[in-house]
Amino acid sequence: MQKSKYNTSNNLPHLVIIGGGFGGLTLAKALKRAPINITLVDRQNHHLFQPLLYQVASAVLSPGDIATPIRGVLRKQVNTKVLLAEVTSLDISRKRVKFKNQTMQYDILVLAVGVSHDYFGNENWSKYATGLKTLDDALEIRQRILMAYEKAEWSTNPEELRKLLTFVVVGGGPTGVEMAGALSEIARQTLLKDFRNIDSSDARVVLIEGGSRLLPGFRLPIPENARKQLESIGVEIITNELVTNIDEEGVMLGQNRINAATVIWGAGVRASPLANSFDIPKDWMGRIIVKPDCSIPNHPEVFIIGDLANHQHAKEEKDSPPDKPLPGVAQTAIQMGNHVAKCITADRVGSIRPRFVYKDLGSMATIGRSKAVADIFGIKFTGVLAWFIWLFVHLMSIVGFRNRLMVFIQWFWSYLSSQRGARLIRGKKSPESVL
Repeated sequence: MQKSKYNTSNNLPHLVIIGGGFGGLTLAKALKRAPINITLVDRQNHHLFQPLLYQVASAVLSPGDIATPIRGVLRKQVNTKVLLAEVTSLDISRKRVKFKNQTMQYDILVLAVGVSHDYFGNENWSKYATGLKTLDDALEIRQRILMAYEKAEWSTNPEELRKLLTFVVVGGGPTGVEMAGALSEIARQTLLKDFRNIDSSDARVVLIEGGSRLLPGFRLPIPENARKQLESIGVEIITNELVTNIDEEGVMLGQNRINAATVIWGAGVRASPLANSFDIPKDWMGRIIVKPDCSIPNHPEVFIIGDLANHQHAKEEKDSPPDKPLPGVAQTAIQMGNHVAKCITADRVGSIRPRFVYKDLGSMATIGRSKAVADIFGIKFTGVLAWFIWLFVHLMSIVGFRNRLMVFIQWFWSYLSSQRGARLIRGKKSPESVL
């Protein structure tokens, strides 16, 4: 295995950031003027605005609206290189990052790779229930949704028609709530006048949550408000029920079956396999339990940020359970990225690293047109006002002016027309492939 040509030779410390998501990109930008060599590695060439993935899946936005080339974001940052590559393993004893055919030395390592889908040991479910973590996931879901309606237009079998027009979302967190709301809007607004043989408003949208309430990470009464708003647009909500099987026919809840052609998975996540490179304590999801400064035990040069980190003692609220991890949302990763930048700077000047304190800026979820829930600085909003807050926060959080403009235009058009501009089925789909 040969060494990478990207090894530095100017005697400045070499920081390797693995992952170009919110945490990794924030960290790199925070150190743009620091006397340090930075290499940011990601297996994708773009930064993805994951909170809006469901809008790609539901045909509101196109992939390019929420994805920004990482090289473009960092092109003026002279101390930073960007590499398109997949890390295969880590050797922290020798301070090496391993790729398929190369290795790279580091002085400081930051792992910001996030998490992936977890089917709780039932990996075969993934064939029938697509998760929503990547652009490919979103496009696959969009494909399945649109093809279900196209096949329904041809169907003359009432049982088959019911199955094709049944959409099941598993998981009542923000992704599940937003996806269920979007599916209802597609059926009752977007496609209402597009078909001649079917009535799209007959579609059944089912949201399944294993716990007692939707949005379990939100404070009351937000979960109940979300439930009421979803039910008002026709979403059927099932709580306190666990999925026991998913196959090509649909979903099993105990002995009860819901026949559905389209199932979307949003019920669980698990840590990246790279977490196995560390022989240190992890939580039940495989996330690494980090120290107060976001580093790992016995290796102060290695930091974990974002969804992969279980930071148990970082909340500002005194009454928060000490063993409850921070929420896996963008603001957590951004704050961790900025914090690690301060730690690296402190090390350079010989000062004490600060302790990471998470500042909860609020939580929100959109349910449909003019419907949303939000908890901002302890103030709770619902309905139209929450929806406008959600629009503003997400619009301003998108990386790049072009993307903000395109998203705003698409949202404005969608609001005025109730139409979705990205309703494209990829590839060649002939009538024979539909039937």
